[in-house]
Amino acid sequence: MKTLYRFALLFTLFLSMLPAAKAAQPVNLRCEYLVNPLGIDATHPRFTWMLNDSRQGAKQTAYRLVVGTDSLAVLSGKGNKWTTDRVPSPAILISYEGSELQPYTKYYWKVETWDQNGVKATPSAIASFETGVMQMDNWKGTWISDEQGYNVKPAPYFRTTFGTGKKVKSARAYIAAAGLFELSLNGEKVGNHRLDPMYTRFDRRTIYVTFDVTKQILAGKNAIGVLLGNGWYNHQSTAVWDFHLASWRARPTFCLDLRITYEDGTIETISSNEHWKTALSPITLNSIYTAEHYDARLEQADWNTINFDDTKWKPAFARPTPSQNIVAQQVVPIRAVETIYSKSVTKLDDGNYVFDIGRNISGVSKITVKGKAGTIIHLKHGERLYKNGHVDLSNIDIHYRPTDDKDPFQVDEFILSGKGEESFMPRFNYKGFQYVEVSSSEPVEVTKESLTGYFMHSDVSPVGNVSSANPIIDKIWYATNNSYLSNLFGYPTDCPQREKNGWTGDAHIAIETGLYSFDAITVYEKWMADHRDEQQPNGVLPSIIPTAGWGYEWGNGPDWTSTVALIPWNIYMFYGDTKILADNYDNIRRYVNHINDLYPTGLTSWGLGDWVPVKSVSPVEMTSTAYYYADVTILARIAKLLGKTADADKYNQLGLKIKTAFNNKYLNRETAMYNKGLQTELSVPLYWGLVPDDFKARVADNLAKRVEADNFHLDVGILGGKAILNALSDNGHADVAYKIASQETYPSWGWWMVNGATTLYENWKIDAKSDISLNHIMFGGIGAWLYKGVGGIIPDERQPGFKNVILQPNFVPGLAHFEAEHTGPYGKIMSSWKRNANDVTYTVTVPANSTGEVRFPAGTKGYLNGKAVANIYQITAGNYQFTVR
Repeated sequence: MKTLYRFALLFTLFLSMLPAAKAAQPVNLRCEYLVNPLGIDATHPRFTWMLNDSRQGAKQTAYRLVVGTDSLAVLSGKGNKWTTDRVPSPAILISYEGSELQPYTKYYWKVETWDQNGVKATPSAIASFETGVMQMDNWKGTWISDEQGYNVKPAPYFRTTFGTGKKVKSARAYIAAAGLFELSLNGEKVGNHRLDPMYTRFDRRTIYVTFDVTKQILAGKNAIGVLLGNGWYNHQSTAVWDFHLASWRARPTFCLDLRITYEDGTIETISSNEHWKTALSPITLNSIYTAEHYDARLEQADWNTINFDDTKWKPAFARPTPSQNIVAQQVVPIRAVETIYSKSVTKLDDGNYVFDIGRNISGVSKITVKGKAGTIIHLKHGERLYKNGHVDLSNIDIHYRPTDDKDPFQVDEFILSGKGEESFMPRFNYKGFQYVEVSSSEPVEVTKESLTGYFMHSDVSPVGNVSSANPIIDKIWYATNNSYLSNLFGYPTDCPQREKNGWTGDAHIAIETGLYSFDAITVYEKWMADHRDEQQPNGVLPSIIPTAGWGYEWGNGPDWTSTVALIPWNIYMFYGDTKILADNYDNIRRYVNHINDLYPTGLTSWGLGDWVPVKSVSPVEMTSTAYYYADVTILARIAKLLGKTADADKYNQLGLKIKTAFNNKYLNRETAMYNKGLQTELSVPLYWGLVPDDFKARVADNLAKRVEADNFHLDVGILGGKAILNALSDNGHADVAYKIASQETYPSWGWWMVNGATTLYENWKIDAKSDISLNHIMFGGIGAWLYKGVGGIIPDERQPGFKNVILQPNFVPGLAHFEAEHTGPYGKIMSSWKRNANDVTYTVTVPANSTGEVRFPAGTKGYLNGKAVANIYQITAGNYQFTVR
């Protein structure tokens, strides 16, 4: 016995020596899904992490969180705010439950974990988060503007100076605005954000942004400068959506607190007030919708530095607070993410040039030229050219309703000062374009290097990748991502040129596509707050969110505004986080109840229907009822998750009522055909779960036959386009889905690619007379299907957030290899297959602390290390290579 005891003791000692070499380490620490965020308002912030552990079967069996204000104490494992016990759990998403967080405070945190053997891992590195203002009454500054009316075009400057007599330890600038701002200190712009703050319903929620400005504070005298832009708050351009009639509309305004902490522990706050000075800037017009105009002759050199003479400037003017809900911008910012140099420049005539940046983007251009003072340069941005080489705006300016010719669509104006080489790039605008036509009133020197494009969007991190043996498929995936990013500016939009509106239908179609490829949770959480701001008491939502009032009476049926349920549910599926479900539960419930009140039969015809179809038109009642059913079933699931048993039963019954009414009217039980058997009419019921189980195979067979009759081409609009590939591949016809996806003739995604598309279009017809924006995301569901329907990476509703990964690839004929990667909350998932002479090599990676369920295609058999495995085969974390025959 002594020998056994001694052996057990030695073995335990041996295991205790393993962590440095073998055990996991928590990595990729996030707070509120942000890296070391500044200025958050969350009272119970969420902590997440991953495990860096490549061992087979790696998992976390326990964790311990340490949170405190002293980094050294936290490093040593002691937190003065919250220290948990060793919690036996695999959880990697934990909400703060320590003592009350204080505003303006930096907190440090780390996590310790134990592996599958109960061995303590190497602790994580120290991460941090910093609280912001947190409460309205903590603001010290006054909301200020100038005394101009909202129709005055030039943008206003604001400035003040202050002194520091002691050594600065840290400094933070908290700035809220209705409109847009650029903040500068001592002549330098603060941060690298663009278009701050993000667009909201301004009279219900106003956003502030926090900046660390410690390094920009000088000893002695300092100067603060603020430049305000209109944004959506003061919409001076007139278009069909009537933003110029917004009830909140006013001259832009801001409030700023610059909070300085000195080395001796004292704190000083420099705030906006009526003693600040203001003057008009050289930005003579700025419209988020159209363009920006700049007159360099009006520049006031060094206006935001300490030595500037502002005696001729006027005092600022106090303004009311735009809303009583000022909240932190806990969202990844908009940035100029990519610099794109011109591919070519064509001289059309003297003073007229067309630049081609080689791809369609959202963003701005920057021009650098030399010329005489007073030379007027116009920069017309567009997506296509006329046959004569000039930029053609006719596909994107159709909803603009200008009252004069002073603000042409997507045309910047730059007036030169004549002081050598000069550059101009808009601050408060963005556009959708590939071509820029530059015309000047006087000769200027122009080369290909004179103009550069900047791809702007919410700077969401890439988390997915697709590659295949088919270049058209790869181009479609690339174009889908470009369109997705081009339509992400703190809220999802439909197009970056003609509208820039938060169309709900476009957004729910693209939600999975976005989440497979990008870490976009912060943008969607913000947008769901916009939903809550816009929802009427009876549950009705507008078709564009945010809105100034347009969209409550058109375009907002369940086929569009199902975003209220579909966005939270997909976030839950991809992140495993129930917060967004709880935050929006009442909103989903009111929305569903309202539809039930209006349409007690269970069938609803409220909606737009299968928008921009190829040729065949399906009944609106079919598609809208399908989305209504999806909303109700999601609501029932959420109710169950949140412990609302009575609601779960109620909405399950409502879902059954809708499904029964739908099938009683549209399903021919003898032929297993829905309605006339169009592609949309068969695929939408399959995709949204309305088809009875015993009819699924026959309905799917009918859909495959219909597609074959259509020569394996699409005959759908955007709702059918979302459903058809999934409906086929989920029901045994992935080969048919791939034939559609890989088509290169009209109508298809590939047709766009072979005609030079770098983004997705709004219409299958590339020569359509209407609905022909060349950068739309509403046909973007194919992006998600590539991950799911070919790569087979699917979240598991039973263990969401990819805690368990369903791996269900389809080795489609005609494709030699395919690889999909997605980094979920637990780490990188890979599903890769390669066709050999007589079999398929299937390689998968499941990240630490998660599991996988491999589902081999029907009619095949999987082998691991030469041994046959079950057709549904459960695996632990690690790397696996199967042979499939």
